[in-house]
Amino acid sequence: MHAGRFVITGLPGTELPADLAALWRRYRVGGVILFRHNVAGPEPLRRLVADLLEVLGGDPIVSVDQEGGAVLRLPFLPSPPPGMSLGAADDPELARAVGAATARGLAAYGFNLNFAPVLDLNTNPANPVIAERSFGADPERASTLALAWHEGHVREGVATTGKHFPGHGDTTVDSHLGLPVVEKSLDELRRLELVPFARAAGRLPALMTAHIVYPELDGELPATLSRRILTGLLREELGYDGVVVSDALNMRAIADRWGAPEAAVRSLAAGADLVMPLGDLELQAKALARIQAALDSGELDRGQMEASVGRITALARAFPARPGSYGEAQRAADRRLFVAAWTRGLTAVGDPVPPPKGACLRVVAQAQPEGDGVSEAGASGAELARLLGGYWKVDPVFVSGVDAVPGLEVATDDCFNLLISNSRRPYPRTSWNWRPDLHVALWNPFAAAGVPAPALVSYGFRAEALEAVRAWLRGEAEARGRLPAPLCATGT
Repeated sequence: MHAGRFVITGLPGTELPADLAALWRRYRVGGVILFRHNVAGPEPLRRLVADLLEVLGGDPIVSVDQEGGAVLRLPFLPSPPPGMSLGAADDPELARAVGAATARGLAAYGFNLNFAPVLDLNTNPANPVIAERSFGADPERASTLALAWHEGHVREGVATTGKHFPGHGDTTVDSHLGLPVVEKSLDELRRLELVPFARAAGRLPALMTAHIVYPELDGELPATLSRRILTGLLREELGYDGVVVSDALNMRAIADRWGAPEAAVRSLAAGADLVMPLGDLELQAKALARIQAALDSGELDRGQMEASVGRITALARAFPARPGSYGEAQRAADRRLFVAAWTRGLTAVGDPVPPPKGACLRVVAQAQPEGDGVSEAGASGAELARLLGGYWKVDPVFVSGVDAVPGLEVATDDCFNLLISNSRRPYPRTSWNWRPDLHVALWNPFAAAGVPAPALVSYGFRAEALEAVRAWLRGEAEARGRLPAPLCATGT
């Protein structure tokens, strides 16, 4: 039994280094995940995936995070909306169509496993990492939409992964940076967080674990390392028999306390089938050697690991990695679908009114928002100015960060003051020196609660989302979406 069968790992750039390929062959690594830094464009990606498939061998898993919205690793594909935008539209058929179109692009480039949809409930506006990625706050409605998205996705030949079990929606700590603790009773968890996972248990081919401590479930260990949670709750109580994948073990919630090699063995022992000890050649070598030693010594139960091999192999064979074509006609049709879906999700908060045509438009935005390790970087201020130029006389006011926005000294004149939130970070809790005429929340929808102005919420900043926003600003589209989670004041 080879350690690599239980691993999904990554690589540093847009080509597979020879020393890493040799390590993978030695341990018979069967799975890989690609991130934005691995994707140089359509043709380089095709060459990379071909090389990966040659090294990974039989029944490979080629995975990616292509949720939609800000979590999108293949930027050259049409950009789907995230869960909360689809939650605002509240149409399972639309969610199903978006899921299918998302998978079509992935399948064409050889991906057979997508780490989506997000099953976390949007129950905490202060959550620094979930926000618009969730389908909403209501467990039944969010489940229905997420499962519809899944149905469309698997229909096009790419497996889905619900995440993050048993729920990452009610945290104020990002598990990439620290170890969150969710202090909820078991009754609360069963009434809220666990509902989407219970409904998904007999349907989704894979689920991803959360690096979070739930004292009511396990007073010591995060879910990723907890046998009580992964085996007792997920396998035995909920009856889940699909593939369980750990979240990345290089995240600080895990790496700072256990280290990826040790955590990999602990997670497999707890009930995970696949673990992700992501990192450089040295870390991968240590993790694979540690897993192999645990297999050879009997530290990892052989019967349990054979069952894992069966589940992993079944998934890979049900969803084979077979690169194909993605013709221009199909690409164009999928893009039109996504623009329509982004438009359906547009949500008005506080009766917003578009600026008059030809008006002076003072556009306040962050000059260059950054990504956060999970989400990609938002649209730049310059990109937004170009989007609006030609229809209005744009007077750009770009700031380095959101903290500067409330205290701006804005001229009192005839310009229409348009604030565009193109960063995930909410505004600080402070008084505002000025009042925007309109706030467009391109990213984090909860930013709308902290701004003293009516708002248009788009839930994202991709080109297709900006097309929908521009249509509304021009009076060519309506904002008919309804907030799928209540806003809670994060500012004044």
